[in-house]
Amino acid sequence: MNMIETPSKTLNELADIAKTLGHAHRLALLEAIFQRESSVERLTKLSGLSITNTSQHLQQLRRAGFVQTRRDGKHVLYRIGTGPVANMLAALHDYLDFQQAEIQRVVSSDIHYSEHLEGVSVEELITRLEEGVLLLDVRSEEDYAKGHIPGAINIPTEALEQHFVELPRDQDILAYCGGRYCVLSIQAVSLLRTKGFKAQRLEDGFPGWQAAGLRIDAMRR
Repeated sequence: MNMIETPSKTLNELADIAKTLGHAHRLALLEAIFQRESSVERLTKLSGLSITNTSQHLQQLRRAGFVQTRRDGKHVLYRIGTGPVANMLAALHDYLDFQQAEIQRVVSSDIHYSEHLEGVSVEELITRLEEGVLLLDVRSEEDYAKGHIPGAINIPTEALEQHFVELPRDQDILAYCGGRYCVLSIQAVSLLRTKGFKAQRLEDGFPGWQAAGLRIDAMRR
């Protein structure tokens, strides 16, 4: 029985907030504004974006309440909103630091840790797929169903030991998960190598494949 019912209004609102923050340019603008009240022109220069793109990102931040505006003569100045925006930015940085530390912890006990951490690029993956590498998606079944790299098989990291007999020992295995700072693929590669498999990880994971604009498969519901 599925214990998670339809998301509440509050969770949907949280998802909208997370979506607003889910862009590197908006986070960069937000941090610049946190340091100093700024005009669109200054933020455009700092970010290297066009005025149009900068304005669009700022409007999304403003609608979510992350920034406020005031007029100073001919200029519109942006400042941080009244909510706990600084705490939220600090929390994001803290979590990133945690993920990076966790990666180092996972790989530090393995002599081949640098290979686990660096992995292969999307470009190299395409070549390797043509050569017959086995692509292993070690995310959850739910994430795999929503979207995965074509041809990948799904075995979540926590279930990997139960499926060793199904994996080929004479074939290279490339594991991927949710991104560069996702530890699941690092854990999977480490575990596979200790059992004698030839394994590497996709450095930027599924998000890297998506960002490259490549085809994605999904399970029909």
